[in-house]
Amino acid sequence: MNFLEISRLAFVTAFYLYCLSFIFYVIAVTGKTWKNRDPKQHERKWGRISFATSSLGLLAHLIYCGTRWAYSGHIPVSNMYEFMTFLSMMIMIAFTVVFLIYRKILLGMFALPVAILVMAYAAVFPQEVQPLIPSLRSIWLYIHVTLAATGESFFAVGFAAGLMYLLRTVDFGSHDKSARRQKRWVEFTLFSIIIVVGFIVSVYSFRAAGYEAVFTQNTTNIDSQVEEDSTIGKEVYNLPPIVAPHNSTMESVQPFLGMDHALFEAPSWMKGVNAGRKFNTVLWSILSGIVIYALLRLILRRPLGQLLAPTVRGIDPDDLDEISYRAIAIGFPIFTLGALVFAMIWAQQAWGRFWGWDPKEVWALITWLYYSAYLHLRLSRGFQGKKASWLAVLGFLVVMFTLVGVNLIIAGLHSYAGTD
Repeated sequence: MNFLEISRLAFVTAFYLYCLSFIFYVIAVTGKTWKNRDPKQHERKWGRISFATSSLGLLAHLIYCGTRWAYSGHIPVSNMYEFMTFLSMMIMIAFTVVFLIYRKILLGMFALPVAILVMAYAAVFPQEVQPLIPSLRSIWLYIHVTLAATGESFFAVGFAAGLMYLLRTVDFGSHDKSARRQKRWVEFTLFSIIIVVGFIVSVYSFRAAGYEAVFTQNTTNIDSQVEEDSTIGKEVYNLPPIVAPHNSTMESVQPFLGMDHALFEAPSWMKGVNAGRKFNTVLWSILSGIVIYALLRLILRRPLGQLLAPTVRGIDPDDLDEISYRAIAIGFPIFTLGALVFAMIWAQQAWGRFWGWDPKEVWALITWLYYSAYLHLRLSRGFQGKKASWLAVLGFLVVMFTLVGVNLIIAGLHSYAGTD
């Protein structure tokens, strides 16, 4: 068995251990109310089992990283599969650090799903080890990407604690205007997470079914005032085509629910690698998310926020507020160094400029400005409690758009990190 096979086995092992640990955390939190149980003893027992299981998962995750690094000769962060897997590992490290400080069992029930979701998202992308492209052959790859992911991992823990705070403090039984608005925003946050779940479910489902649609795309190259011959390329969809590539014809398709052709073409202004296919993926993610959310509401017969709220009743909201703030305060300087300072130094070496308004650069700056505003309001304006928690939750949605949305929607110099 070589290093690559060990890394794949370690990846799968880590994923299942995280899932098992999440189940144990749920038992630790919800099992306190079982009859004939000592709540404190039950929580301590299952809390230890949960943390031990998640720690074993993290150990397997570290083995994945080390063996893949040994096989490829470079740190595994060079494409979307590797980076998102590395990010999920850093989320678990950040969770472990915060957990050892505050010893809040409930945090695992909300932080583990974030790491699991990111890991499942990573597995959607091609997993082959590829040689580094020239622009990535630099020591700054190690510094820039790893520090940026570390900072974002602490933002994820801050998000989990902030969401827990909102579930703890929003009055889901009230019908006044303010409470209704807050309940809607909590539900929107949960729905945003389900859209990512929808993306994963739809990709895996059609991949398992072997679905494929092939388009022939005609591209006209214009040099000065002379029109050159058109070049023809093929674009393969693994999801049923709602939107076809711009200026293309369908070569073959497997009908799905009567869909034997695309409903419309991607607009001409959508440029970049596989823009039509990426737009199609975004539409399927939203549609799948809506279907999953509707089914959950139909089965549970109540909003998801209202369902989760009872799990956090026994925890002090001030502790959650403190955990969210501390996690973001730890992550911010790390993110600043990794995503901005060292990134600009690398950009100067690789592309001859510190800043070029590349979409990923712009959204990294937006993320940094957002969390700068969060810390400023927290420290100087007394933004605590609900206000700070809302900022922590919305901030991580900005992070996820930077990581996911920019790669699927916007083309740029960082497109090597996109889907294959």
